Amino acid sequence: MHVTGIDEAGRGPLAGPVAVGAVRISGSFNKKFFKGIKDSKQLKEEEKELWFGLLKEARKKGELQFAVSLVSENIIDKKGIAYAIRVGIKRCLAKVHAETKDQIFLDGGIYAPIEFTHQKTIIKGDEKIPVIALASIAAKVTRDVYMKKLSKEYPEYGFHVHKGYGTVLHREAIKKHGPSGVHRRSFLKKLT
Repeated sequence: MHVTGIDEAGRGPLAGPVAVGAVRISGSFNKKFFKGIKDSKQLKEEEKELWFGLLKEARKKGELQFAVSLVSENIIDKKGIAYAIRVGIKRCLAKVHAETKDQIFLDGGIYAPIEFTHQKTIIKGDEKIPVIALASIAAKVTRDVYMKKLSKEYPEYGFHVHKGYGTVLHREAIKKHGPSGVHRRSFLKKLT
């Protein structure tokens, strides 16, 4: 039997995509791999990048599968953040070749499609279930790297610093320059 952990990063920012991460392991996966794992919010940037490197190495060796789906600010604006996260979950499950009989663990208030009958949503799951913590790290690192790339395209907003979150610096940049092509218009309406 396989276990898949799912989490998202970037639900609340004013700009950029939401990232959904999924990590799928077999029942025989070496649990020692998880030693020292924490929720991505409790890790320094270097620690997240180290774990992400370990994830990529384990995937290369065939020890696990993982995927991250970035769902654009356009989809968020048209259909809402909950819909965008559902799209990301569906994409990730397909990319890691999850089967409907897999045990799926999800963080917080997110759910897999109903055909995955063995799913469990766990509040603060990224702190309690190591495979969710790994999915959280994969989503966070991937989104942060993407936001740093966007910062080169839109240097006036400082995305490399705040990753699109509604910091004072970011809100001042929006006031000065107006919204960019990657801002979530539906989220900006809530600011006024």
